[in-house]
Formats: sequence, C-alpha cells, structure tokens
Amino acid sequence: MRLPKTFRQLANRGLSGCSATSEEITEAAAQVAKRRLPGMAETTKRIFGLLRSSPPNYTYYAAVSSGWKAGPGLPGSVAADSGFAASGYARRASAENSGDIALEGDAIAASLFERINRPDSGLHVLIGAKKFMEGWNSWRVASMGLLNIGRQEGSQIIQLFGRGVRLKGKTMSLKRSAALEGGHLQHLHLLETLNIFAVRANYMAQFRDYLEREGVEVEPPIELSLPVWVNEDFLEKGLVVPRPPQDRDFTAETALLLEPDARIRVHVDLSVKVQAIESTRLGLHTADVRGGRAQAIPAESLDWVDWQQAYLDVLAYKARKGWSNLVIQPETLRQIVELKDKGVPVCTVIADERVIRPQSFRDRALLQQVVTQLLCRYVDRLYQARREQWDEQTMVYRPLDENDPNLGFRPPGVNEKRAGYVIRVPRSEQQLVEAIQKLLNDQKRLYQQENAGLPRIHFDRHLYQPLLVDMPGKAQIAPPGLKESEARFVCDLRDYWNAEKNTSLAGKEVFLLRNLSRGKGIGFFEERGFYPDFILWVVDQATKAQRIVFIEPHGMFHAKAYIHDEKARLHERLPALAEEIGKRSRRTDITLDAFIVSATPYDDLHQHYDDGTWDRARFAEKHILFQERGRDYDYMRILFGQRTGASCVGGGPGAPGAPLSGAPCAGGSAADTGYSAAQDAL
Repeated sequence: MRLPKTFRQLANRGLSGCSATSEEITEAAAQVAKRRLPGMAETTKRIFGLLRSSPPNYTYYAAVSSGWKAGPGLPGSVAADSGFAASGYARRASAENSGDIALEGDAIAASLFERINRPDSGLHVLIGAKKFMEGWNSWRVASMGLLNIGRQEGSQIIQLFGRGVRLKGKTMSLKRSAALEGGHLQHLHLLETLNIFAVRANYMAQFRDYLEREGVEVEPPIELSLPVWVNEDFLEKGLVVPRPPQDRDFTAETALLLEPDARIRVHVDLSVKVQAIESTRLGLHTADVRGGRAQAIPAESLDWVDWQQAYLDVLAYKARKGWSNLVIQPETLRQIVELKDKGVPVCTVIADERVIRPQSFRDRALLQQVVTQLLCRYVDRLYQARREQWDEQTMVYRPLDENDPNLGFRPPGVNEKRAGYVIRVPRSEQQLVEAIQKLLNDQKRLYQQENAGLPRIHFDRHLYQPLLVDMPGKAQIAPPGLKESEARFVCDLRDYWNAEKNTSLAGKEVFLLRNLSRGKGIGFFEERGFYPDFILWVVDQATKAQRIVFIEPHGMFHAKAYIHDEKARLHERLPALAEEIGKRSRRTDITLDAFIVSATPYDDLHQHYDDGTWDRARFAEKHILFQERGRDYDYMRILFGQRTGASCVGGGPGAPGAPLSGAPCAGGSAADTGYSAAQDAL
C-alpha cells in the first residue's frame, strides 16, 4: 500500500501501511503532532479544539471534552496528518501531559459539533464515547470503530448502530438503492453499507456465536441472477395489451386537488409488539401479541396539533415525490384526519394512550409526528389511486413487445441487460445454490425441463421460461414465484391445452403471461387497484381476433360479499371498458374478460359466501370457478366455453350453446354443470 507523503515518518523507516504496527504508527503520529500542531484552543467551558495551524488561518480537526489526559500518542493525530479532521466529545487534555501542545483561548469559534452535517464540512471523523448513542443524527456516518463498547448485553449497542444506519437516499426517499427501481452506479451498495470495527467488543462475538448455534443466518444470503428466455416468435403474433399511451403524462395533463375521500383508509401502527416462542409437547409454539387498538385521534387532541407545521411537512413530502400537479389547501388536512365513513374513521392510530391524548409537550411532539405520518400516507394513497384511475381511462391497445414491464422485469439493484429473476438463498441451503448454478450452465434443462432442484413449471405457451415456484423458508425470489394455487392453474391449463389443441381448440392459439403487481403489471381501478395474476390470450387463427382474459387464482374463504368485491365483479366492467379502449385504438376485434379461480373448494365456500345459497352454476355465472377437474365439473372447460353464440342446451353457463353474457340457461340446475368444450366455444 502506497503511503501518503504526509506519512513520510513511516516511509523513512522503510515501513508500509500494511507492515507498520499500531505502536509505530502512534509514535510517528506523535512526531507529526509535535511538529505540526501549534496548540489547543478552548472554545467552550467543556470543549477544546485541536488546531492544524495558528490563527488566523487555523483549521480545527478535533474537539476534546474536559477530563481526558492527552499524551504523545494523541488520538486523532494520525487522522489529522492524513488529511482528515476529527471532532468529538472527549475529556479535557491535561496541560501537564500534553507535551508540545499549547493551550490557547478561542471565544469566537462556533460549535464544532454543528459543522458535521454541513455540505462543505471538513470534518470526516468523529471521536467520542457513549454520549453519541442518542441525541444526535447525521446522514454521513459510514463506519464505526468501537473501543470497549458492546462487551455486555443491552440495547445501547443497537441504539449506537442506529446512528449509522440512516441515510438520505435518492430524492430523500430514506431508502438504499436496492429498494429503488432503475439502474444504479456500480458498487453503490458499498457506500451505503455501515461498517463496524470493534476492539474488545466481546458481546458481539458471543451474540454471533449464539445465533449460529441456534441456526440463525448471520451472513447475508447468496444472490443469484437467473435470466429468463422470452419467446420472440410469440411476440410476432400481434398480441396486444391494454396500457396507458406512452406519449401522455399524468403530471402534465391533470391538476389534482387533495380532498377527503372516505374510500381511502390509512393507519399508523406504533403499538408495542411482543413475540414469544414456547416449547410444548407438540413442538414449538409462536405467539405474537400487540398492545393497543386502532382508534381515531379525538377532536380535543387535534387542537394540540400545529397544523401550519403539518401543512409545511406535507408540502415537503409532495416536493420530494415530484407531484407538481397536486394542489394542497391547508384547511383540508384536519378535514382528512377527522373524516369518517358511516361512523368509521378513515385515519386510525394504534399507539399508547399518551400519544392519542397527550399530557405533556413531549407527548404533543409524538402526536404531531403521528398526524404528519397519517397525512403523508393519505396523500400517497390518494395520488396513487387517482393516477391509476387516469391510467385506466386513457388505456389503448399497445403491441406486446420485449420492453413491456411484464417481460422486461429486473429487480431493483440488478444491472443485468436481460430480464430475469434474483434468487436470494441462505448460505445454509448449499444444495439449492449448487442446483441453481448447475442449471445456469445447462440452459436447455433450465428452460425446457422441470425438476425438484429448482421448483419451476415448463409450459411452452407461456411467453417466457422458466416460471419459478415459490420456495417459502428456503429462498426469496424477485419477482415472487408462483403460489400453490397459481402453479396448479398453470399445470391445469397446460394439460387442457395439450389435450384439446387439436380438437375443441383447433384453429385457436393460446398464450399465457404472468402479470406482475403494481408498477409493472396491468391493473384495473374502481376503488382500489387490482392486478390479476395472469393474462390469457385466445387468438382465432383465421380472423386474428383476440380474447384477452385476466385470471386471478386465490383463496376465497374470507372474501367479501359479491356486491362489495370489485375483484370478483371486474368481468362486469370489462365489456364496456373494452369498447372504450377499442374506440381509442380503432380496434373492434378484441374482447376483454376476467375470472376468479377459487383455491377454496366449493364445499368449504358455498355456505360462507355471500348469502350462503350459491350453487356452482351461480358461481360460474359470476365468473368464479373452482379448481376442480372431473367428469361433472371442469373449470377449464367453463373457462374456454364461456362465450358461445348458440342457444342453451340444457346445461348451465359455460355449457355448449350458453349465452354470450354467461347468463344462466332456462331450466339449468346445479346438477347440470358438466360443461364440454365445443368447436365454437371461443
């Protein structure tokens, strides 16, 4: 390692930065201090500042608090000589032991501690003690060195680490680059990492050993990038998707007024949480307990709030988000916090009673923070909802290509050019790591086969390969892998296509695409955003007409009543929406449809759903299907046989000849649900 010229005392001894011992560095630093440090200036009664040169061109490089006995090996000298400056609360340097350092007075200098956060600050090292565990905050902390701290158990060491975890993030997002979309500078994560160096911090090592003995991962997971293969031949088939036009801008085209909206619910959770693990005869039992209940802030407590400050805080939040088209009126803020929907508060808080009903000025400050958080979350939800509604109102049919977000997905922090997954595997799952690495070297197996080494589904009508299956407890996948109900749907669709492609589906082509969540996928918005899990295209080879079906497999045991469930009722809105999009796009050969595929069996659901009287025919009429495939009921046949133009033939909706709208046939019953796929089923 090449030494700076200011360390020539070491270089003259023939020592490098790697070979020099701490004693040799300290001795050399002391020689530098004697030669270059003209004195110590007393800036306050308790704080002393070490100077680089004499006034008037002096530069402070350290602040020393009273009580510390300085010697020739003065801490901070090495840092000062290498071009750094040090500042901190230490104890008084004794004049008797300070050697060649002179003591002078400086009644003019401002607080050294306050200079740390200035953009032009020359202070890069802060030397102190336990006083820095609380009471201050800085965005600049990158490394910490601990001397005799953290030797015993306690929360103070964690509190100290909190001083260094905070950072501003891009556009004041308070997030690291890994949590943000888009590309980032290479090795940026190194600058965002807090490094801890410790001397005699025995407790940290003991705590680490304890975690390892208990099987807790103490090392970061292994990240593996797994590129996907996109079927470019399918992209030449003329498939389209409903998306907002690329040449329109919500921010530029709309002016949005912040207003009370009872459909938007927000809450802040400040409750005390306790997690307990207890061993019993049946094994480990885990219990999670939270204190408090969700409640609105009383009107009398809202009188304690500084609404002008809350208004300024919300304006600052809006500016950080870049929402220049959002208009906020000061009087609206209290109206939002007090808003109720049929007696139910829109803004709720889970916190101690002293926060909801402050008894001191300290409690009032907590209440102010809670109100600001509620308002910022409300603004975020409102803006997002209005943006999504605008997206739906401006949708056009756009050609599906490799740049579509559902095909070009790259998780945050990944700079790969090809779309792909990121799999984070604990280091203890070495077999899984090896299996993934082998597949990366054998792309034929990766993209054309299935095996248990890396759970995935191969369906050649899906637009990209592979489709990974979720591995809870073993690995984290981004974007998330298929849940059990989703994986089952893909397998059932694959089996149905392979069995019917030359018979009932002759002359048709089927294409499937996983639809991602908010920000990338295709969503529909009435009150809340809904992003169905899959997009299914059924294309007539002769006419090129496309039927686009949005499919959502999920459990329904806790589903709302049908009249209140916008997800289940999406199919009711889609025909009119398809007509509007068709007019904007000048296309009349495209239809839209939607289905809910219930992972909850019919026998478990029908008595609990809605009024408890629904039979299978009624569910099918409302586009709710069950993952059942048998002679009397096959949800795949219903899915593909939903639209026909012939008359009813005895069965229920979806039977050959069922009405186009899916309305029940005259004379149909729950027993008449054995639907068969006809040649004209599409």
